[in-house]
Amino acid sequence: MAGAASFQVRERRFPSASALTGALASEITTNLQGALGSGRGASLLVPGGHTPVALFETLSTTELDWSSVWIGLTDERWVETASHASNEHLVREHLLRNAAAEAQFVGLKNAAPDPQTGAAASWSALAEMPRPFDVVVLGMGNEGHTASLFPDSPGLTQALDLSQAPCCVAMTASSPPRARLSLNLRALLDSRRIVLLIAGEEKWAAFERARVRGPSTDMPVRALFAQQNVPVSVWWAP
Repeated sequence: MAGAASFQVRERRFPSASALTGALASEITTNLQGALGSGRGASLLVPGGHTPVALFETLSTTELDWSSVWIGLTDERWVETASHASNEHLVREHLLRNAAAEAQFVGLKNAAPDPQTGAAASWSALAEMPRPFDVVVLGMGNEGHTASLFPDSPGLTQALDLSQAPCCVAMTASSPPRARLSLNLRALLDSRRIVLLIAGEEKWAAFERARVRGPSTDMPVRALFAQQNVPVSVWWAP
């Protein structure tokens, strides 16, 4: 593609969502089993949203030593965890059940009144997981946000700065609930592999725009493609 950056991104395109779900669940399970073989436990970070629900439900029935697997979130909406807007609520409803009910879960929402106040405690809890994180699954918005790293959010430039220490940062979304908490880029890249899970023609078009070199502040997902240290694979289905 003319003008495209030479990012080392593996593309996986599937004819259906079910085909993608089965293949990705199998690959994640293999990755986690490999980590468990090291004796240190395994770690998986996941996003919220509708797209990963089928993946969560498939993983929940996978035979694995889930009691030695730690599951956390890439980002969170600063709402009560009982709310249907909560990413933690989504994960508990669709992933932390069946065989995966034995997994160790670390949420990001705490009793702080806002994400700015709660960010340090959220990272302290998440940082106890086995690191580097074995698998980080991310989504992407049509405007190029990933995790809760939104274009035009106050603090985005610092959140994308790789000279910063791994941490959680307060972000502001473009739509309600606007108060969000996200891992910064440095924390997301403290991982062995990153999966970007997207669905539909609009998301593929957004990915095509994001892979063209440009400011990461315009499309924060570009920051994943611009680095060369952590393998990134894009998984897409219609």
